[in-house]
Amino acid sequence: SGVAHFMGESEEEVLMGIRELLSFLPSNNLEDAPVVHTTDDIRREDERLQTLIPADPNVPYDVKEVIGSVVDDHYFLEVMPHFAKNVVIGFARLGGHSVGIVANQPAFLAGVLDIDASDKAARFIRFCDAFNIPVLTLVNVKGYKAKMCSERRIAKAAARLTYAYANASVPKVTVIVKEAFGSAYLTMGSKSIGADVVYAWPGAVIGMMNPSEAVKIMYAKEIAASGDAAALINEKTAEYTALQSSAVAAAKRGYVDDIIKAGETRQRVIAAFEMLFTKREDRPSKKHGTV
Repeated sequence: SGVAHFMGESEEEVLMGIRELLSFLPSNNLEDAPVVHTTDDIRREDERLQTLIPADPNVPYDVKEVIGSVVDDHYFLEVMPHFAKNVVIGFARLGGHSVGIVANQPAFLAGVLDIDASDKAARFIRFCDAFNIPVLTLVNVKGYKAKMCSERRIAKAAARLTYAYANASVPKVTVIVKEAFGSAYLTMGSKSIGADVVYAWPGAVIGMMNPSEAVKIMYAKEIAASGDAAALINEKTAEYTALQSSAVAAAKRGYVDDIIKAGETRQRVIAAFEMLFTKREDRPSKKHGTV
């Protein structure tokens, strides 16, 4: 139900879990979280990342393996692992410093966002912002889950997640690892809502909708008149992707700051957070937001 964040089999396990969690948190928002010095090389490259993401977008993978390949000592403390599994949240360290991680999980519901996932991610981002913990977002999202029972509530849930990202004043770094489509992409820590640095892997596809679906709408008459509709769709999809939805096209429009190799993700993300370490935002005096 999303009420409890962790579960333990015994009192000792619960107490050890509390100790582990507190090792990632500062005493308050004016202090830094404990720094844990590690022998893990900051410049470590993990070539496995090139093969962890299947070429076929319809083949699922476990984003926790991607997270483990990027963070210090391959260690990730997941929060709320049994609730809204299509989004993964938790704490890890990069260069010895605590970070909060939000990632779409393609292994569950293809990683699409729904009400529970949006609320789960929004609450976690607000928590990180309250304790001044930077946020790393790994994006692979096709859109929102379409369900009759959620149509009246999904807009508000998406707004809460968007507001959480936009309102957070901590350093925010986003990496687009595969696909980023529609308003769900904008919601997941995009440049448009205040991400400080946005990276994309070379094969990332970024746009307002899936290129093949866009082609079917734009070239409907040509496809209907074609003797080989599948070949025409493939041809036009490749053209549309290169022109409108590729990582290069997104970078040209300013939506992406840099295109990085998958194996370089760890060192580039650590460098970005080091650059943002002293980030401060001056905002109008107010009691709190209303979203």
